[in-house]
Amino acid sequence: MDGRRGPGPGATIRGAALALMLALAACATPPRPDAPTPPTPASPVPGPVAPAPPAELSPTVLPGWDHEDHLAAFDAWIDGCGVARDPAARTQCERAMQIRRTSKPVTPSLARAFFESGFSVVAAETADGRPGMLTAYFAPEYAARRSPDGEFDMPVLAPPAGWTRGQVLPERAAIEADPAAASGAAPLAWMRAEDLFFMQIQGSGYLTFADGTKARAAYAADNGRPFTGIARPMAGRGLLPPNGTSGEAIRAWLAAHRGPEAREVMALNARYIFFSLDPDDGGDPNGAAGIPLPARRAIAVDPTHWRYGDLVWISADGGNLVGARGSYQGLVVALDTGSAIRGPVRADLYMGRGAAAGEEAGAVRHPLRMWRLVPRG
Repeated sequence: MDGRRGPGPGATIRGAALALMLALAACATPPRPDAPTPPTPASPVPGPVAPAPPAELSPTVLPGWDHEDHLAAFDAWIDGCGVARDPAARTQCERAMQIRRTSKPVTPSLARAFFESGFSVVAAETADGRPGMLTAYFAPEYAARRSPDGEFDMPVLAPPAGWTRGQVLPERAAIEADPAAASGAAPLAWMRAEDLFFMQIQGSGYLTFADGTKARAAYAADNGRPFTGIARPMAGRGLLPPNGTSGEAIRAWLAAHRGPEAREVMALNARYIFFSLDPDDGGDPNGAAGIPLPARRAIAVDPTHWRYGDLVWISADGGNLVGARGSYQGLVVALDTGSAIRGPVRADLYMGRGAAAGEEAGAVRHPLRMWRLVPRG
């Protein structure tokens, strides 16, 4: 997805509905040092002793492992492991598929045994050792119109002809002031301004038109500008309380101040997303890895620290936004990325489609710990 996350299809971002705190730093098992040359009998003092290699940790040491739904995690892993490029990950992916083919049914205990026998655990760490941040995103569903109609006055724009990734275009305010010049094509649909703003943060969404037809709006391009969250500026201006900047609270304020006042606040985020429109297949959007995102089992990560298809354990609690759930813990698969997801201990959890998923996603901003499950070859 893109939007907040940055890559549009994102699942988007690939985006920011707004949320969870926990940063993650990819941590690889250090190589074993060369063994020192043993002293000869004539040497009165033996040489230095080489440190032992780090012990291989089992997934059973993970906090909350005994309470995990291993079968649901197994299904999500199989659906996403095909994008993995690491040979050991491919070996475990084929092993999982073989279990699915030959075991009817796959039981929770069998799924658990698969993870415990096929993976070891390495903690991801930030540079200062502090927690990272967990946020969340979702695939929004919005009302739309084929032509401008009352409050449906904001066009959904196709990308300009010849657009290339990384190209820098005008900022949001300039595009919205002259959308025809920015896109060069007829609008794909018309939405409420605040709905389009949030769909751009998420990177994709689903539209329902007045005649009941549905379509999926997918990320197609961006204006090359960095994403800027508006929660903190809104709190700084006294528009919302510091702990009341959930996605739903922001949306409600924008809707109540629809017009120049709301647009001025939304313009604080200069990033703008262009879309394509496709039929709604009833499923979930694709992430940056190119496969549909399983709800609550997929995360967007920083690709400089993680690889698509990585199996990850997240543990996040202590969210401070109004309406936040106490904690999030479990196995997830790295299948997406985004412009605001940066660092070794940073993840954006995909919650699913629709209003309920959006309401929960908007209250996620939790301190995060992450562990990489390293496949055994």
